Amino acid sequence: MPGLPPIGAEIPCSHLAINTPVRYKDQLHSIDFRGGIKHRVDVNPDDPINSVRLRIVGHRVSAELPGDSGGSVTIEQNDIDVDAKSILRLTQQFPPRYEHRDFLSFTMIFEQPESEPVVAVTKEPMVLIGQLTQYPPRGDLYRIEKPVELVDPDDPAKVIAVIEKFPVKVGGL
Repeated sequence: MPGLPPIGAEIPCSHLAINTPVRYKDQLHSIDFRGGIKHRVDVNPDDPINSVRLRIVGHRVSAELPGDSGGSVTIEQNDIDVDAKSILRLTQQFPPRYEHRDFLSFTMIFEQPESEPVVAVTKEPMVLIGQLTQYPPRGDLYRIEKPVELVDPDDPAKVIAVIEKFPVKVGGL
């Protein structure tokens, strides 16, 4: 019988986000991110029967910057997820259907030859949403709720980059 993952389980999933539109230095780049995420399953005190909280215990994706200039971009979890907001909810028993809302705060580092790395942080968490028929996902496509602004950590009013979409296939890759 389908259900929710057991409390305490750690679930790694691959992330593959091809043709991700990222606006950086007033240019729109199409970037292919590869990496993964790991969740630890916690009790959801607000709805312990139909859902669990998923604490992010590791998240990292990276990509080569397109073009001749070279360079790379890396997205990595900011800090330990002390306040798990990500939710996996069983929305239908049979056939099983789940909604997964992942809240991600991260640092994005742009590295280019002969330049200092440029560091940006999420202004607000990125919210990834997946409609699933199984958990863990097996190559399911997630989308972001809205574009994600990345700002200078020393000047939160200064937007450095914007992730316009994040069409990520999660798991099973």
